[in-house]
Amino acid sequence: MFLPLLIAAVVGYLLGSLPFGYLVARAHGVDIFKAGSGNPGATNVKRVLGSRAGNTVYFLDALKGAVAAGWPVVWCFMVHRRGDVDGDGISDAYIWGIPGLVAAVVGHSFSIFTHFKGGKGVATASGGLFVLMPVSGLIAVLIWLVTFLLSRYVSLASILASLSVLASAWWLRLPLALEVVATVLSLLVVVRHHSNLRRLIAGTEHRWERKRPGGDP
Repeated sequence: MFLPLLIAAVVGYLLGSLPFGYLVARAHGVDIFKAGSGNPGATNVKRVLGSRAGNTVYFLDALKGAVAAGWPVVWCFMVHRRGDVDGDGISDAYIWGIPGLVAAVVGHSFSIFTHFKGGKGVATASGGLFVLMPVSGLIAVLIWLVTFLLSRYVSLASILASLSVLASAWWLRLPLALEVVATVLSLLVVVRHHSNLRRLIAGTEHRWERKRPGGDP
């Protein structure tokens, strides 16, 4: 069983490493590592290049997380017929998607294609979580939307949404493996936002402002 899990992790890391933020920005003639906050995530791309580019990056980053988590589960069902259901009524196939998702978030944050620079993993994690734990994923989206609409802080919304995944996974009493992966991913996302946390505490974090025509925020 170790080899398939290792394959899922390696493929997940390579998928996560795909630098869609960098590539979309380059297609617009911008080096995203030298623009805005210097982060290749969807938020910075949206701030620098506008909603269409930013939303495209978010979708692609979420998609690679979903694929990284989903293909091992599908493969498990189709090839190994591992559809056994545990006492909680959840198929054991989810175990196969966990290393793919964790590796994808690590790959996104430390991409082999951009000298181990990357984003903060929110979109990639959210895509995979919707595959492995959709209820927790939906709760996280609602928390993100409410926090963002009330505060206009993308970073605060992302941090609270990540922590909600941790809390809901344990509250819903998901299988231990999913509770652990929810905890690891949530803490990783929070740690990746350490500079935002410092600015939030200091009162210097930037609120989101819609990009005006002509490129000025």
